[in-house]
This record gives sequence, structure tokens and C-alpha cells, in this order.
Amino acid sequence: MSDQHLNTVRSYYPDALTSIETVNRLLDTIERELGLKPNQLMHADSMCCDDVNAIQYPPRAMEMLGPFHMGGLNGYPFAGITGMNAFAHHVPEDGAVVIFYAPHIGITKDGTIGEISRIGQSKNSACCGAAKGALGNLLAGKIIEGNISSLDFQFNTIEQIFAHHKHRILNAGNQIFEATEVMYEAIDDRIEVLVKETHYPCKYVLLAGAIFINGDKDMGSFCQYKKFDCLNLETGERRSLMKAYYE
Repeated sequence: MSDQHLNTVRSYYPDALTSIETVNRLLDTIERELGLKPNQLMHADSMCCDDVNAIQYPPRAMEMLGPFHMGGLNGYPFAGITGMNAFAHHVPEDGAVVIFYAPHIGITKDGTIGEISRIGQSKNSACCGAAKGALGNLLAGKIIEGNISSLDFQFNTIEQIFAHHKHRILNAGNQIFEATEVMYEAIDDRIEVLVKETHYPCKYVLLAGAIFINGDKDMGSFCQYKKFDCLNLETGERRSLMKAYYE
């Protein structure tokens, strides 16, 4: 990964870092602010099931428990309340739950957003393919309000999310960028609801919301945090750790 690759990503996401650095900063901030080591953290993520979304974890991150995967297409937490409750009861009592959630989007070396060059392929492909497909249906007027089928439940859900923000997406200067922002907000809203409805046998719940950025096959991956909140379950206090994260 070159500085030029990071600069290309930052033309869209100014605060983006490599995915390795984001994980290191996450763990450093938790240890510095809360005194918790990786092996005291129960990690869950809500990310797209796309095969390109393997996060580049530094070795110390492997000490975390998990991850428990909540996400389906484009990172929406389709595992729902049952999934949230399942991993909530796996957390060490003296530790914390860490929930990372993010829609993903591709950016090529030449700065094209919404696609990447994948290993073994001569042409670029969509990234996130589900988001681009739903956006294409939105542009073509093919989305029917309330239409969610059991055969394509996850994709239809994304279609409905985009349809609810039709004018915002269609009027945007960069529609796939805006659709990804819409997706992030939908994921964030649903995670907040699921957290509120779940009991955790620990003191802290940490919410890390982001945009996950895939690069071409030789670029690596990147991430821009949009939220990093610490919920103290004993006091009810919520505080942002974003400033500490970027120090």
C-alpha cells in the first residue's frame, strides 16, 4: 500500500486510514481509556458478506473473542435481536462488547468509486455489488414500495432503504457515495435499536461505526470511522472516543 493509494481514498474519505491502523487505534484507545486488553473484548461485526471484506487484522487483534458476524449484504445487521443476544452472553464479565459496523464501497487506484479490480479478473467489478444493483433499480424506477420476498430478502431490504431516501440519492452529485451514506445511517439506526433491546453482562458496550473501503487487489483496504462511542451500562453514560481515537 502506497501513500498515493491512501491519498486516492482520502479524496472521498478525508479521515480514512488503512484497516490495519484502524484496528490498532481501536485497541489502543480502548486500553488507554478503559484499561481493557484485547482478550477482555467480545468482538462482533456487521459487514457485507462479500468475499473481499476480509479485514487485515494485526496479530494482537486475534486475542479478541469472536468475531460474531451479524451482517449480510452491505453490512446490514440481518442477524437481528437473536444474533445480538447470542454474542452478548459470550462477553467476559470484566470486559466489554465491541461492535464494528460498516457498509463497504470500492475505490480503484485511479479514483473510480463503486468498483474494484479483483484477483484473477481482467475487468473491474461492482463493490458493493448489492448497493450498486439496488441503486440501478432505483434509477430505473423498478423498486416497488414494500416489496420484500423470501427469495431475495436481504437485497430487497436494501432496495427499500434506498427507496425511502430516493430524492436524496438521486439528487446527489455522486449517487453511489450518497447511497453508501444512506446505508450507513440505516445500519447505525438498527444497531442502536438492537443494543437498546439487549442485556449485556459487562460494564461497557463500544460502538464503532464506519465506512469500510475496498481497494484494488494490490491496494489493501481502508476505513473511515464515523462513530466511536462508549456506553457505560452501570451509569448510563455515553461518551465519544473519536477524539482519543485520532490522537
